[in-house]
Amino acid sequence: MRADRLLSLMMLLQIHGRMTARELALELEVSERTIYRDIDALSGAGIPVFGEPGPEGGYALLEDYRTNLTGLTETEVRALFMLSIPTPLVELGESQNLKSALLKLSAALPVTHRQDEASVRQRILIDSTWWNQGNEKVPHIQTIHQAIWQDRKLHIVYDLFFQVTIEQVVDPYSLVAKAGIWFLIFASNKKIQAHRVSDLTGAHITDEVFERPPDFDLPVFWKDWCDAHESLMAEFTVTVRVAPEFIPMLPHYFGREIYSGQNQEEKLDDLGGITLELSFESFEAARDRILGFGRGVEVLEPLQLRRSILDYAEQITSLYRS
Repeated sequence: MRADRLLSLMMLLQIHGRMTARELALELEVSERTIYRDIDALSGAGIPVFGEPGPEGGYALLEDYRTNLTGLTETEVRALFMLSIPTPLVELGESQNLKSALLKLSAALPVTHRQDEASVRQRILIDSTWWNQGNEKVPHIQTIHQAIWQDRKLHIVYDLFFQVTIEQVVDPYSLVAKAGIWFLIFASNKKIQAHRVSDLTGAHITDEVFERPPDFDLPVFWKDWCDAHESLMAEFTVTVRVAPEFIPMLPHYFGREIYSGQNQEEKLDDLGGITLELSFESFEAARDRILGFGRGVEVLEPLQLRRSILDYAEQITSLYRS
């Protein structure tokens, strides 16, 4: 609808400041000619929008002009009130700020839309934590959060293997919460790294500030880091035979992509089992996980893993039979 597009156009100018007709057309997925007509419509309705010619020109609103939220549709209001207070925001100390913002939003809406809040909260709940995921202790998370917003260097302490303690002064760029686990993104010696916040034994803000690189893109860095991390975790390959009764469980443990590009019927043996190659992050991880599958998964190769699983199984049966 044109009314929704006009409101979106006004919000874009309010958020971004000056924008060209081409930029607005791309954002709203319309032609530049449509943008020109919409600008005329806004101006005719008394909205203080003005245009500047030239390569660096564009359209903008007067600096002191602000819109209210009465233009939100019913479905947009419902989507906003589906936001619950996620655990990461509680750990950052931002839960009350979000509650306050949603309260102000509710107060700014028409009475008919305010009734949607209670209705939505009793129908939709978004829980971002995984099953059996214990809450990690992150006592330094608010200190890190403060350092990131103030662009101040951070003195961190963490332990490595063999009781080796590492102390560093780093440039804290960002915090990422992945499935309830916090990661600190920081630069040290011009190298950008990611470190699990729960592993930090100390974190102190210094008086020294740092300059955030203008070309740093957090979503791009995080995707690349996750891709590299996952490739390292899946470097130990095991050939297994899966029992017929366990085949339906494979997507639950390894994802539906385990069958992608493969014809399952061609791999079935005379007893109805299936032979597959599975990837694990290490020899130990493969052994521990396959032991949990009982008779459902049998290791064919490598032989060392097969013998290790046999040894562990004999120790377990010996313990319980005694």
